[in-house]
Amino acid sequence: MGAWELLLVGAVMALGVCGVLVPGVPGSWLVWAAVAVWALRNPNGLAWGVLVGATAVLLASQVLRWQLPPRRLRQAGATRKLGLWMGLGALVGFCVIPVIGAIPGFIGGIYVSERLRLGGHGDAVASTRTAMRAGGSSVLAELFACLLIVGAWLGAVIWG
Repeated sequence: MGAWELLLVGAVMALGVCGVLVPGVPGSWLVWAAVAVWALRNPNGLAWGVLVGATAVLLASQVLRWQLPPRRLRQAGATRKLGLWMGLGALVGFCVIPVIGAIPGFIGGIYVSERLRLGGHGDAVASTRTAMRAGGSSVLAELFACLLIVGAWLGAVIWG
């Protein structure tokens, strides 16, 4: 697979990760589809292993999301800026503390957004709890799964 094709697959994955934060966009399925196209165009054991792993992670995240409260972030007062902070926090956390850092980064992103909006620590903590109960945990599960899949793909492309 050429460099331009890898760049296109990476762009679709980035679009999918961003799509997780936008209601109504099937972000996780875009990430999976990009991995599937990559595996079909690059048929080797590593590519197929990444595709099987991505499928398992995606299905596990979907089962987990069905167990969590539905997304009602807009009704709880979440803004687009909050979604941006959640995504940036998860991405930075994922890079700073590999893999596990996405969880505190996500929650930290909510806190920072609410702290900037409300001004006080107590109000920001209460608003962060409200956001997580209103569907933030569901968004986190899907975003974490997508970041795992993208990380596995990047690892396979770089070191494979």
